[in-house]
Amino acid sequence: MWSGAAAAAARTVSPPLHAPTSLTGRRGAGRPSTVSVRAGGGGLMDFVGGDLVKPDLGRWLDDVEEHKALAIYPPHEGGYEGRYLNRLRYQGYYFLDLSARGLGDPESTLTKIHPVCPPSLGRQPVARWYFPPEVDYRLSLLHPDAKGLIVWVYEAKVLSKAELQFLAMLPDLRPKVRVIAECGNWRKFIWKPLKQISGLEPDPDAEE
Repeated sequence: MWSGAAAAAARTVSPPLHAPTSLTGRRGAGRPSTVSVRAGGGGLMDFVGGDLVKPDLGRWLDDVEEHKALAIYPPHEGGYEGRYLNRLRYQGYYFLDLSARGLGDPESTLTKIHPVCPPSLGRQPVARWYFPPEVDYRLSLLHPDAKGLIVWVYEAKVLSKAELQFLAMLPDLRPKVRVIAECGNWRKFIWKPLKQISGLEPDPDAEE
């Protein structure tokens, strides 16, 4: 079912006035057709732009410091999370960007010396390399004036409940670490405590 605004926009699409130039067989003949689209029922944010006005940036910083691990839901088109990321950077945080796909065991990868097997082409022997803990290694390289380290996990929706629970508890194990996990998408940029999403704490917004 279409909403009223979408239905009104579909009804106000005017048909092309002229045939497209590419169909005439002649170069430079005619002008390209124009289609006018008018959507009704727009609000203030439709004129200003959702990426320009963010009155919730103060609450965003307060929730990062209070909960230390957040699950975020940015819009599908992307780009909105950049303003929230930059605000944390202005506060003095450094970032460790990771993708949940191929992360492996988060506990081993982030806090322990972990093995990595490079791909074998068939004739080489299977090798195993050992890497330092990602979080501990980055913490050792932080500037003395840095406020902390933000572990930003993309595509965290593919992680299991146990893996999300470890990410939610990571700031308790490493006090200078904050975790931001992209656990899905929504029509506007929203966030919730990661402990509520992973089941470590009750979710007050969950349906009974």
